[in-house]
Amino acid sequence: MSCKTVAVLIGVSLLGLAACEQKGPLERAGEKVDHAADTIKNGGEEPTRDKLQDEADKARDKVNDAAERATDHR
Repeated sequence: MSCKTVAVLIGVSLLGLAACEQKGPLERAGEKVDHAADTIKNGGEEPTRDKLQDEADKARDKVNDAAERATDHR
């Protein structure tokens, strides 16, 4: 992975962490439909912005999970 790609991934991850909100099942389903449509438009390959969004979502989920575990142990 190039330094530029890593820098972009870190930046997007940090933005995702800053917006720690939990998404409902309908919102997640809608995003999956959007991703599928973007992939089809892109000739069957997932667009870079979708890949970055996926990584940001994973980072946000990890932060939310850690915050839940921290509050459960109080």
